[in-house]
Amino acid sequence: MAEQTDETHASRLTHLRGDGSAHMVDVTEKGVTKRTARAGATLVTRTDVVELLVSGALPKGEALGTARIAGIMAAKRTSDLIPLCHPLPLTRLAIDFEPAADRVRIIATVTTRGVTGVEMEALTAASVAALTLYDMIKAVDKHATITDTRVLAKSGGKNGDWSLE
Repeated sequence: MAEQTDETHASRLTHLRGDGSAHMVDVTEKGVTKRTARAGATLVTRTDVVELLVSGALPKGEALGTARIAGIMAAKRTSDLIPLCHPLPLTRLAIDFEPAADRVRIIATVTTRGVTGVEMEALTAASVAALTLYDMIKAVDKHATITDTRVLAKSGGKNGDWSLE
């Protein structure tokens, strides 16, 4: 197998110039289409903590509503957090929670009519919602973890639709 040069590798990466410097991709000529992405994250904790979280009885107060608002706010700021991410007008943003015995799954669904996808916005929403839940429960479970942060599905754009589910 032939060895790739750094310049050859860099030229295939959309956010790197031939010299390796980062830049924001020019999307001026791309057509506007409807784009949706779903991302998830999972907060793993103890069963008693999930019960406190779901009932709103945590020492810090009602966690699910707080995490939902935090995730929504974060998604709207994605381009401020991720350097090469284009700012997008988000037309729909929903955050849902699926409590289970020892965990809470967070699902963020984001939609836009734009020229780039909203995977990063969905990931940001799910991640910040999970971080907020962690912050809300850390007084009662310092060993909680956040796992399985990933894009679950996306639709729209030139690469088409796909789903892990």
